[in-house]
Amino acid sequence: MNTLRRRLPYAVTALEQRDARRRALDDDICVHIFTSSSVMVGVCLTVVGILRVVVTLRSEDVLGDDLLTINTMVYLASAFLSYWALRTRSVKRNHRLEYTADGVFLVGMVFTVINTAFITWAMTVG
Repeated sequence: MNTLRRRLPYAVTALEQRDARRRALDDDICVHIFTSSSVMVGVCLTVVGILRVVVTLRSEDVLGDDLLTINTMVYLASAFLSYWALRTRSVKRNHRLEYTADGVFLVGMVFTVINTAFITWAMTVG
């Protein structure tokens, strides 16, 4: 029994250290998702503006700006979720929000590639 009591504080300390490292890593991932999502919102808005100028000069409308606007909202949702994960105190909620933000961000990245292909195809054909 005494050996168990002597080992228990070391086990708890090691467990706490592991949890602290994991929490720091989780916060680091949330920060990266938040900053990347925010940057991608700005990129999408810039491309929408440039695309509107091209559409005005060519006097024809493309669906690309509408798709990019939806893409911007996906990135904004990812940014909000990662910000919420950074602000929450519950570890369980943090993990749920982090995984959701990560998934939404990946969906946004795939949608960006699809939009890029669509815009490129629409500009070369039109």
